[in-house]
Amino acid sequence: MNLEFAPIALSGQPVYQSFLSRCPWKTSDYSFVNVWSWASAYDLEWARTDDLLWLRQNRPAQKYWAPVGDWGAVDWAAYFARFPELRTELIRIPEPLARLWETGFNDRVQIVPDRDQFDYLYDATDLAGLSGNRYHKKRNLLYQFKKNYNYRYVDMSSGWVDAALAMQDNWCVWRECDSDLQLAHENQAIEKVLSHWNKINGIMGGGLLVDDALVAYTIGERLSDDTLVIHFEKGDTAYKGVYQAMNQMFVEQVTAGPGNPIRWINREQDLGDQGLRRAKESYHPAAFMEKFRVVFKN
Repeated sequence: MNLEFAPIALSGQPVYQSFLSRCPWKTSDYSFVNVWSWASAYDLEWARTDDLLWLRQNRPAQKYWAPVGDWGAVDWAAYFARFPELRTELIRIPEPLARLWETGFNDRVQIVPDRDQFDYLYDATDLAGLSGNRYHKKRNLLYQFKKNYNYRYVDMSSGWVDAALAMQDNWCVWRECDSDLQLAHENQAIEKVLSHWNKINGIMGGGLLVDDALVAYTIGERLSDDTLVIHFEKGDTAYKGVYQAMNQMFVEQVTAGPGNPIRWINREQDLGDQGLRRAKESYHPAAFMEKFRVVFKN
């Protein structure tokens, strides 16, 4: 028996999220916004069984991702016997699932950590407050932005979508997206999300205006009860401190109020980009959500 894969559709969001809600460990890759918005770039597809929902990319090469669902409720030996095509190389496998397979299959499986795919996890209080010596440079840039510009923060809504799309177009011109395949794919994903803003569950964002012109925006999504994942963050670097301001003000807003459950901010992986890695490390992650490459030995 083979899995029957189909293209990822926005209409499938409720079903997908019902499977994701059963996952004991949720990394950024498996948020609905990520899966749906990057589907074209990776030629992602999904397939559903009674117990799990599987993801498969076909570009640049066919690879299976982790299944979404309650991993602990599955008889894995019987499951892989039922779907033998899955006994291959799988990528982006969250650590608890990789360890579960390692324990269950012993020397018949090899698991290898993939540092480029580790999610960066931050304490939301740290990012909102930027307190202490380790955040001195970030705090200084934030203060400079506040001092130098006539700014205001706005919650992202459908009323700001056109402005964000226009800013994204300009950002792509500055960064020459057409000559960088990764940036071109990211731009496509951003445009897809912004263009369907009111149809996506759990999406949220913020923007910074200077003299009523949008100079930065960020897009996030509730990943779990206590975690928010930030998918996209863009700013016009002609405004000194714009990224530090956008980051801090958005986290401050989404964590404001008594009893707010957001404790962690997931800022996704660095994909091995050294500049991006330094930027993410400069915010002092509290932890990493490790992911593995898993190879079954047939």
